[in-house]
Amino acid sequence: MHMTSASAEQGFGALKFRFVVIADTHLNAVDGASSSPFAVNARANERAQAVFEHVNRWQPAFVVHVGDIVHPVPELASFAPACERFKALARMIEAPLHLVPGNHDVGDKPVQWMPAGTVTQENVERYRQIFGPDFYSFDASGVHCVVIDAQIVNSGLPAEAEQRAWLEQDLARHGGSRMFFFIHYPPYVSERGEAGNYDNLDEPGRTWLLELLQRYRPEALFAGHVHNQWYDIFEHTELYILPSTAFVRQDYAELFRVPPLAEFGRDDWTKLGYYVVDVYASGHVAHFIRSNGALRLAELGPRSAPISPVHTKTNVAAPIGVDMRHAWIEWLDVAATGGVQEFARKRTRNDYPALALWEMGIRRLRVPLQDLADARVRARMSLLRRLGHRYTAYVFGLPAAEMAEALHSHAELIDALEVVVPWEQAPALLPALAHLRAQSGIRIWLSKLRRHEDAKFDGSHYNHFINHGFVPAEHEQLREMLAQPGARTGVDGFVGRVGQGRCAWSELNAWEQLAVALDIRMAVHVRIAADNPAEPIEDDLAIANRVAQALLAASCCSRLEVFLDSFCDVDRNYFPHHGLVDRRYDPRLAARVITNMHGALRACDAPLQPIDAGGCDRFEWALAGTARERLLLLTFAASAVGGEFELPLAVGDGRIDVIDLGRGARLASAVAAGRLALPPEVRVEAPLLLRIDR
Repeated sequence: MHMTSASAEQGFGALKFRFVVIADTHLNAVDGASSSPFAVNARANERAQAVFEHVNRWQPAFVVHVGDIVHPVPELASFAPACERFKALARMIEAPLHLVPGNHDVGDKPVQWMPAGTVTQENVERYRQIFGPDFYSFDASGVHCVVIDAQIVNSGLPAEAEQRAWLEQDLARHGGSRMFFFIHYPPYVSERGEAGNYDNLDEPGRTWLLELLQRYRPEALFAGHVHNQWYDIFEHTELYILPSTAFVRQDYAELFRVPPLAEFGRDDWTKLGYYVVDVYASGHVAHFIRSNGALRLAELGPRSAPISPVHTKTNVAAPIGVDMRHAWIEWLDVAATGGVQEFARKRTRNDYPALALWEMGIRRLRVPLQDLADARVRARMSLLRRLGHRYTAYVFGLPAAEMAEALHSHAELIDALEVVVPWEQAPALLPALAHLRAQSGIRIWLSKLRRHEDAKFDGSHYNHFINHGFVPAEHEQLREMLAQPGARTGVDGFVGRVGQGRCAWSELNAWEQLAVALDIRMAVHVRIAADNPAEPIEDDLAIANRVAQALLAASCCSRLEVFLDSFCDVDRNYFPHHGLVDRRYDPRLAARVITNMHGALRACDAPLQPIDAGGCDRFEWALAGTARERLLLLTFAASAVGGEFELPLAVGDGRIDVIDLGRGARLASAVAAGRLALPPEVRVEAPLLLRIDR
């Protein structure tokens, strides 16, 4: 499959400019100290400084801070010194900086049950004296940017009437312009009609703002305050709630089924970061950049130019999908524990699975057909389809009447359906499959339920556990099925599998050759879990190596739809194994490899072709290429120090592009007499990808 960097294929056009959005720095008056009872808050200044330095690497046109600039509230004596400390640190940001007031900067929204002080006209005036206007607009490269003071909404203060009149006039003057909105409180977190709580705008202000969004159709709205990630689309506007750079709101640790990392969720540092937003001629892409709680710039990665981040929106030729075994669109109630919520539980949605997919640039998802039967899940799938996601559903046997009706009614959501059957029953099902295919327009993949007698084809030992999909040695069964009357009108192809002990590179290329010979397409599952349900697979480097080989092979295959099995850790239950992400939906090494490999492959100017593969005592290798360049993947069984590596192909002397797929760093290197030389201080802890011009 051809990888491309041409965003025009998705209708975005040329990149116009880039900006950065930061949220909730919560700066303290003194470094290393805080008025908060939580230890992590004392690290806010150092974390903000690392981020402020890091954003300069992206060379943004401007930076927007969406509020909670400082941690001390206006009533505290430390408020003014904290504001001055922020100004001192923010001077290192080289791009123009635009500020949005947060509740720590002017006071909370008007609620009776919060012990902190609510917004006052005096606080607003003080903010204006220190930082400038609390609501305003500015223009950048033909885009109109609008800053709103959320705290004064519903307050009845003179500032609210002033803002309302100004905003409606400003929007009327710029009607039809391309717009971005910036605000601290989001209008809502998960759903338009959710109850008012500490995290959102209350009525009637919420409806007032949403009606303005509906009327003037800004492209996106960026908000902070909740210190976690959410995404939605309201009418024509994409809504982003940003994580903090400082700490996580620990009440939302309820989103995950594993213990929090530190301070009962408040220092789940993997959730911290900021946004880089690429603005194209048509549309934008918002990339989450994880700071991981770094206290110094050096902790935020290599100083070499970063690989441009990928996203599901623009990674149009993503060659690999993932199996979504866990519930990946789900709602839950956050407990009322007396922190910022005491009198009701909060119903919310976990958007971290989607964020992890976007970071990797993954589009295709394999989901159980039951997802289509849940109206709320189905609506979310439809929304995410607008970002580029495509779905392959699976079911055992023919769908029952209710599910068949759901397929017919929502056929636009599903691209393909895997039907798993006992193989002796498959010929009799062909007429029904042909009818389903014709009625729905959905492609049909046929998969074989594996039984103990099938072990002779792949040498596996089968216990009393479920298994399905063909192996290459069963090609005669596929030929026989295709010879059945009506087979090619009943199915589009078959489901193959690459067992955990099999080489992903060689077997995917074998499946591609077979698909070409049979003139069919295939869905192929590359398994990460072991065949033994009691054997854990937890070697992250080995998993990353397997994923890298599968991704490079899939990039060479035009007839395969490849799925990695699976997306998320299975840390309990049968077949325990690490996935691409852990149970907090934070990336493991394999996820970072996918992200960086997608970023590197986008530069290919033609479809890749497989060339060769092999191994030596230090690494295994796989080689693919085009007429103009070759890509050499090196995978190591264990971490290695830099030095010289004998390459498995002849290349001329000189420099080549060497990418550490774990960190996304381009390594300084040289090639002479067929040997790759890496600096001795470099430690190789992930696969390497070498781009070699021909």
